[in-house]
Amino acid sequence: MTHSEPARTLVEICLEDVGGAAVAAAGGADALEVCAGLADGGTTPTLGFVRHCAEEAPGLDIRVLVRVRAGDFVHSAQEVDVMAADIEATRSAVPAGTRLGFVLGTLEPDGTVDATAVRRLVAACGDAPVTFHKAFDSVPDKRSALGLLRDLGVTRVLTSGGSGPAVDHLPALAGLVRRGGDDVRIAVGGGVRPANAARIVAETGAREVHLRAPGSVRSAGVSAGYDEGSRSVTSAAVVAEVMAALGR
Repeated sequence: MTHSEPARTLVEICLEDVGGAAVAAAGGADALEVCAGLADGGTTPTLGFVRHCAEEAPGLDIRVLVRVRAGDFVHSAQEVDVMAADIEATRSAVPAGTRLGFVLGTLEPDGTVDATAVRRLVAACGDAPVTFHKAFDSVPDKRSALGLLRDLGVTRVLTSGGSGPAVDHLPALAGLVRRGGDDVRIAVGGGVRPANAARIVAETGAREVHLRAPGSVRSAGVSAGYDEGSRSVTSAAVVAEVMAALGR
């Protein structure tokens, strides 16, 4: 009797630092979520930074966050216009052959998925795969929302299963993994660390995890008075630790 090998857990590193893409790629990560403004929960990165990441990590999936501002996920028609334009500009700017995807999400004031806005943004993405980001954590009926997102063309959802870290919602995440199946893959993010990644995967059945791999470096030069003396960068050591924890 033969036994199949356990499925490999895919690792996505979320980053905003120039040079971080090469660090993540060298460490064996499978995908990048390319962002700006992570201190504000993430916003749309510049086209120059997206191109840099695509060039530094050509073998990885490059998933670009599209979020016009910090704050809530209820977006005006004008904000949706800007996000659609950002998607179209990004598609035109990346090098040929980039494994490009987009990460987006909009909600109605009651926390349900804004289907009209999502439909428009997915259309702007063309054939690039779409992830619905952690706005999903605010959706009241997550199981039903998975079906709606599938129908809207979303193929992946990033979620911690509810408010707070993923480890607080492992049974709910396991249910979402089963519900989404192969149609809407669940990527678990939110407090994923090398110390808990294996447990999260084992108890949810998720095939993908998402995390920052933060380290810090001292700021160079003379302070202008508004920096804190250090800045966050992608840490090769943290990438290595999470890969080892997942048997990669």
